Amino acid sequence: MDRSQTGLPAAEPVAEGMAQALARFLATSPDYMDTKAIDELRARDYRRLDDLGHTYLDYTGGSLYAESQVREHLDLLLNSVFGNPHSSNPSSSAATQLAEIARQDVLRHFRASEDEYAVIFTQNASGAIKLVAESYPFRRGLRVLLTVDNHNSVNGLREFASAKGADVRYIPLTEDMRLDAESLAAEFDAGSAGAPGLFAYPAQSNFSGVQHDLGWIARAKARGFDVLLDAAAFAPTNELRLDLVHPDFVDVSFYKMFGYPTGVGCLIARHEALAKLVRPWYAGGTVAFASVLAFAGRGTAHRLFDVPFSFEDGTIDYLAMPAVSIGLRHLQGIGVELVHRRVMLLTGWLLAALAGLEHRNGQPLCEVYGPKDLEARGATILFNVLDPDGNRLDYNVVQRAADAQGISVRSGCHCNPGARETAMHMSPLLLQESFTHSATSSEEFLASVSDRLDGGIRVSLGIVSNFADVYRLVQFVRSFTM
Repeated sequence: MDRSQTGLPAAEPVAEGMAQALARFLATSPDYMDTKAIDELRARDYRRLDDLGHTYLDYTGGSLYAESQVREHLDLLLNSVFGNPHSSNPSSSAATQLAEIARQDVLRHFRASEDEYAVIFTQNASGAIKLVAESYPFRRGLRVLLTVDNHNSVNGLREFASAKGADVRYIPLTEDMRLDAESLAAEFDAGSAGAPGLFAYPAQSNFSGVQHDLGWIARAKARGFDVLLDAAAFAPTNELRLDLVHPDFVDVSFYKMFGYPTGVGCLIARHEALAKLVRPWYAGGTVAFASVLAFAGRGTAHRLFDVPFSFEDGTIDYLAMPAVSIGLRHLQGIGVELVHRRVMLLTGWLLAALAGLEHRNGQPLCEVYGPKDLEARGATILFNVLDPDGNRLDYNVVQRAADAQGISVRSGCHCNPGARETAMHMSPLLLQESFTHSATSSEEFLASVSDRLDGGIRVSLGIVSNFADVYRLVQFVRSFTM
């Protein structure tokens, strides 16, 4: 296929200087200049990156915070008095008010109606998923559909489902790391196989960057399934409009969106879907009242608060609530669509540049997993460096070399075993057999699974990525040419 048909810029000699490379890039991607406000923002609010000579390419791991976010939050804390919100005194009321403002800001950001959705604050996206997993009414005969491309935090809900007798099924991936549409459609239509239950999948793969079709939400719901959409990797650089797609549950981590605060995420859930959940316990903050003497080993002897408070165990991180609002305003001030346009232009150049790298014998220097073009993908690329014979170099060696040059990338399987196993063509039979062995460490387990490397190098772009970042990455990879 002609490269112009893939949406990628023309391949270019990556050995040229950055000024030349940038000029060629702008000639083929003039729209990049429409995103120059991000360069101004980087110079003003993220100047530590260039002051320290750091190349940050791990935005899927965690985004970067702006100086202005921290200053605004610090100023608020230094000039206010906030107390535990589980009271009505002035300091508690002040904290409660800011928490409620943050809830409204989250709904507004995702275009979600308060009449349809509730915001439940959690420690992170994993905590949001666990709320659904432990409370969903799994039972024998219910079908739970997961995708092979899922973060482990989503995979983990199968333990709750299986323990209650639900039928857990995985939807496989195609060769290009996308969902097998025929298999998924067949599972939706398999009415005789059991009652519909829960379908959980990522809007964007944290492994390959593939963006899975949001249209599956409506198709699943039309077949009676509730839908959990993992938006942790998607939300930082893509607009997610819940007024258009209407999943039942959505999980996000705010540090992945705008860097600060860490330790705060949320579950955005439809009221109708929340009504199906049954909490397995109660804690401080979730219970309106409880009795010990009235319990006597029988009955409930407690009453939960209304949603969302009945799902927020203990005390929320109330001092972080204003930082959530500040971060959302910061991201909205830049414009998620502007960030998206920039990172996809850079991703296109990076894919083309990596594809053009060769050893002296003409063999490819890199193997990229997943889409090689920009169709239905995000700004995350997973690859391995190859030797002249086509063998993968140890990604740990590549990682250490990047570390030494001040380049932040991430290596490993990225908590997504299904995508890794598919990309590396690992044998299901061999994987099953490995669990019968008495491996006592992850290294022994991997040795029992395969003699091949189990992951790769992940590069991800985000809020203030620029051309210099991707150029330096390509020059770094080029240094492995033999």
